[in-house]
Amino acid sequence: MAVEINNRSNNFHIRGNKESVQLTKQLLVEMYISTETELLSSQSIHLHLQNMEIMSDRGEGEDTDEVSIKTKRGMIRGRTINQKKYLSNIQENDISFGIGPAGTGKTYLAVACAVAAIEQDRARRLVLVRPAVEAGEKLGFLPGDLVQKVDPYLRPLYDALYEMLGFEKVSKLIERNVIEVAPLAFMRGRTLNEAFIILDEAQNTTIEQMKMFLTRIGFNSTAIITGDITQVDLPNGKQSGLRHIVDILDDEKGISFTFFKSKDIVRHPLVARILNAYDRHEKKHSNND
Repeated sequence: MAVEINNRSNNFHIRGNKESVQLTKQLLVEMYISTETELLSSQSIHLHLQNMEIMSDRGEGEDTDEVSIKTKRGMIRGRTINQKKYLSNIQENDISFGIGPAGTGKTYLAVACAVAAIEQDRARRLVLVRPAVEAGEKLGFLPGDLVQKVDPYLRPLYDALYEMLGFEKVSKLIERNVIEVAPLAFMRGRTLNEAFIILDEAQNTTIEQMKMFLTRIGFNSTAIITGDITQVDLPNGKQSGLRHIVDILDDEKGISFTFFKSKDIVRHPLVARILNAYDRHEKKHSNND
């Protein structure tokens, strides 16, 4: 999509085909509106351009409705179309899946929703869950019990919590068991009521573990399951519970699936290009086989 933009002071003239002109006009208006609440940085411009590319690919001229999460540290908004859809799905469903590559914000936004639920007394506790799967690193050689061994792998969740609540507040909530860190194996036999539960790295659950986790969810609880089905670390012969569950629950009411793409990555632009290069390489070799 190519357009030519000329401006004189605050008047802009856009040249190109009708669809491209309309999308570019919308982009400029959105960027202008965003300056009311944030500085227009190179990162935010990049994200606005990503959204325009996605809408262009889909043939859409309108953006998804704005969805924001209010926490004591400020407002958190979805930046890409799929992020906005993800937040909307979490608000409207008891169980939500966020599936896609790293850097798309699926874990960060899940934590934001959980923090808002705790602060607004919509949930009594936050449970962070992760499968204890060795991804090249041997858990047995790490110090401590199983919880302490898994703890470093939950660092992205902790980082998001610290940013939104502060280190001292998070530490106090963990001491009071309002925030609980639970390896997936420890979930068996439990029922979680009035809780906000996040299962991270869910691509490393087996079919049996995913079924066990989903049946732990009790009354007035919300569950978010995140993962990247292209990064499975299970032993050979073990099918990912996350891949398996998509076909089983796709049409169930009260359950949503949001699929993120490389265009949703909110890190350095090279990250998306690297992932796309890997995808092309894998498709080329699979076709040769």
